[in-house]
Amino acid sequence: MPTVSAKLAVPYAASAAEALWYDTTRWPGFVDGFGALKTVEGEWPRVGARVVWETKPGGRGRVTETVTAYEPRSACVTEVQDDKLDGTQTIAFSPHAEGTTLQLTLAYTIKERTPFTPVVDLFFVRRTQRESLQRTLRRFALELRDEVSPPV
Repeated sequence: MPTVSAKLAVPYAASAAEALWYDTTRWPGFVDGFGALKTVEGEWPRVGARVVWETKPGGRGRVTETVTAYEPRSACVTEVQDDKLDGTQTIAFSPHAEGTTLQLTLAYTIKERTPFTPVVDLFFVRRTQRESLQRTLRRFALELRDEVSPPV
């Protein structure tokens, strides 16, 4: 299963980063390609909770995220499904003296497969997915900066 990830250090406490990350009403400000929140079922980000959202036009379509593991101030794992892929996404928060390092990881399987899928994945899909994770973390850091002051 291909896996991509992005990492970013922010000068803020893990509690502040986690509070913003799990606030689904704030996702339009930082989740790459986010269009509209459709539903939140259960107590997000507790295990079993589910979020359904739509991407912007031309994006991945309807995205469903279901929490499979959650440890406060540490990490959350979700099963992700959309029109193009099935996967597992993990957000990890690693506190340190200067703030927190966030690592966003996506392990995925492309739904529609052809004999060319492995090559297309290797040269195009992985790069696109990695860049999307990086954009999400960069935007998240800006949202966090605007929300929390002063840094650690």
